[in-house]
Amino acid sequence: MRGIFITIEGPEGAGKTTIIQKVAQELEVKGMDVILTREPGGIPISEQIRGIILDSGNLAMDARTEALLYAAARRQHLVEKVIPGLQSGAVVLCDRFIDSSLAYQGYARGLGMDEILSINQFAIQELMPDQTIYFDIDPEIGLKRIETNKGREINRLDLEQLNFHQMVRQGYKQLLQRFPDRIREIDASQPIEQVFLQTMKMVEKLIEENE
Repeated sequence: MRGIFITIEGPEGAGKTTIIQKVAQELEVKGMDVILTREPGGIPISEQIRGIILDSGNLAMDARTEALLYAAARRQHLVEKVIPGLQSGAVVLCDRFIDSSLAYQGYARGLGMDEILSINQFAIQELMPDQTIYFDIDPEIGLKRIETNKGREINRLDLEQLNFHQMVRQGYKQLLQRFPDRIREIDASQPIEQVFLQTMKMVEKLIEENE
């Protein structure tokens, strides 16, 4: 039996983490086996790599180094957590996955989406999400949310200029056009409860289709 792999994507401050936690709780209440995880991270080795990538002191990090570190963290995370979870029949909810690399490093860093896709295809061995839900939000609004959220970590990517975050959003828009069958979009500037309800509707529909 194979489970269902769902990823949540979006620019900084889109509310992904809050929503994905609420979705996981709702599915667990319904009696489903759920694995909630994140990238980069999710397991000890990948969390260590996350610390290096997001350390605000590592401002000298080369863009290609950054891309390779993300791919390395992704590989270990898949092997240790995502693949075993899917093999057990669980619903795996992941906060970010390959599309983040394509939007951030491929597009915003200017390394090329096809080049980043190639690196990550080696890492994931063709294991793509069954569905990706993209939370769209104006970068200015997202960054203001981060400023007012005292409990959120401020990482190296948060310190980038507004133009970088605008490029990230443009990258995601290209991915929506490139993978229309996999990626669904939600307006994340709406009230959080509305975003949650729309996300749950998409998730439940996918689960029903796979029963």
